[in-house]
Parts: sequence; C-alpha cells; structure tokens
Amino acid sequence: MSDLELSLAGQLALVTGASRGIGAATAQALAQAGAHVVLVAREANALEAVEEAIHHAGGSATIAPLDLAEPEAIARLATAIAGRWRALDVLVNAAAHFPPLMGVADLDGKTMARAMTVNSLAVHGLIHAFHPLLKRSENARVVHLTTSVAGEPRAWWGAYGASKAAADALLTSYAEEVRNTSKIRVAMVNPGATRTKMRAEAYPGEDPQTVKEPEVVATRLLALLGEDWASPHHEKLA
Repeated sequence: MSDLELSLAGQLALVTGASRGIGAATAQALAQAGAHVVLVAREANALEAVEEAIHHAGGSATIAPLDLAEPEAIARLATAIAGRWRALDVLVNAAAHFPPLMGVADLDGKTMARAMTVNSLAVHGLIHAFHPLLKRSENARVVHLTTSVAGEPRAWWGAYGASKAAADALLTSYAEEVRNTSKIRVAMVNPGATRTKMRAEAYPGEDPQTVKEPEVVATRLLALLGEDWASPHHEKLA
C-alpha cells in the first residue's frame, strides 16, 4: 500500500515535537491521511500554526501545549484524551532535546539530567500513560525517531547519544513485552540528515540545501504505517 492509498480515517494519532521540523511535517501527513492528530510541544503559538495548516488542508487536529519534562503533564494529557477518545492508534515521538556538544568529563549534572529527562524519561512517561489507550486500538503503532549516535557513540555526543540509546532500549523492551499479548507494534526510525533546527545546531557550517526536507521523512513514516513489519522494527533513512 502506498502512502497515497493509506487511509487513517477515524483513527487518532499523537505526535510529540509537532511544532516544527519532522514532527510538524509528520502531523500534517497523518492528518492528510484522515487521522485526527493531537499536536504536542511546548510552544503554543507554533502548534497553532501547524493546526491552522492542517485545518486549511481539510484535516483535523487538536493542540496540547506541554513540557514533556513534566511527568504530571503527560499523565494529565492521557487522562484528557481517554475522556474523549476510546483508543490511540498512532503515537509518533519526534520530540528531542539537543544538549551542547561537549566531553563527558565536562558535562554537568543539570545538562545531563535535561537530556535524559526529555529524550528518555519522557518516552517512558508516554508509554506508561498511553499504554491502556494503545491496547484498545485494532492496529496500534508506536514510531520513535532515533539517531546513529544512540548505537554508535561518538566523541562530544555523549549526552545526546546516551539519552537516545536509553530510549531505544526502553522501546525495544516494550516491543518485546507486548508483541504476543497485544496488537501494538513499535518502530524506531533514524531519519538521517534532515533539514531541521536541531541539525543546524549540530552542524552550523552545513548548507541546509544539501540535506533532505522534513516532508521526505514524514512521507516515509506515513508509508511505514501501512506496511506489515515485525516489531520491534528498525530503519535508517538515507
């Protein structure tokens, strides 16, 4: 099934990091396919712009401004969604915190804690809070954006790599735990070099025109939802 044929009509999707970049592009692709999309990020104004674009294109979305570093906020969101919808069909985690590039010996506790909180503990918080709703779906899919440095540690990238590696481990374990007891499937996708704000921060001298746009990743993620794959699924985009 191609992404153009995929219909998510009547399904509910939640996208974190939906205010810009890959998250925003993915949210718009999901809405175009018919899903109602819950847009999650810290910046309300940016979320409203994405919501407006979705509505203008004929889709539907709801914004949920919150900081993923606050576990109580995630729990409140899950409670609110459960009060309105029966199930969550798609959970896309595109949110990430990019800490300063520095040596491990120079990392202070605050910097490391922020990276672990947003990139790893928030992932656990999302799974813990939304697992009951995912179980109610007939075909629940969890898609998490990962990175090469999660599996291939690199000098100066310790905080980011470690925090993303922890999230990958959590989600791999989760996928194994639910594989035979539910219809929940988990995919970890490394988007590769993409024209995002985070990429610009990591590679300030790079010409952004030399890397792909977020919409390319969004198109692939949407297509992935219509494919049959074993969980946990791992994929890296060129």
